[in-house]
Amino acid sequence: MPLAFQSLNHGTVAFGFFNIKTDALLLNEYFFFAQEFCSLVSQAASSTTFEGTLEVYIVKDPGDLHGAIEGIRYTGLIGEIYKLFPFPKDPKDFKQDPEGYKNRDLVEELMKKFGEKGRIDFKVYENTAWIGRYAFDGPWFCSLIDYVIAGGYPRWKDGLKPFYVEEMERAVKNSVAPIMAYLKTPTS
Repeated sequence: MPLAFQSLNHGTVAFGFFNIKTDALLLNEYFFFAQEFCSLVSQAASSTTFEGTLEVYIVKDPGDLHGAIEGIRYTGLIGEIYKLFPFPKDPKDFKQDPEGYKNRDLVEELMKKFGEKGRIDFKVYENTAWIGRYAFDGPWFCSLIDYVIAGGYPRWKDGLKPFYVEEMERAVKNSVAPIMAYLKTPTS
């Protein structure tokens, strides 16, 4: 479930996984895949500064997450994804699926329907990181990374992480980037 994070230039923003059966993440209007996010963070960890790009879908009608979770309103992109992968009936089953990346093709087809594909800047400097138009200071940027390592709000199912999250976790553990000093959970 997406959580509130503090940006430097746009106040509070939503970031996170929004369905347990996919590895898609959102950052307000940007929808992208965790594998690409993790790859960029891993690359950024090996240098004091990093500049790259992240492939995203810019979605104008993301839908109603709470309505989709409750099974009462399936609107926008999120509603269509919840039609494919409904919220579990048993709350104990609310865990992020480490194999959610296997549903990428289905999810990406829906992203194409509801969003415009683009590339945004992904820049990491000594004390500031930019993801598209959103700037984060070191502690908040590292909170985004910690969130993905943990598996978001529900945590990873059975404590198992996808390979790309494990690779990112190793990279940030051994990071030379000053901004990574704010990580809370660089290892499991």
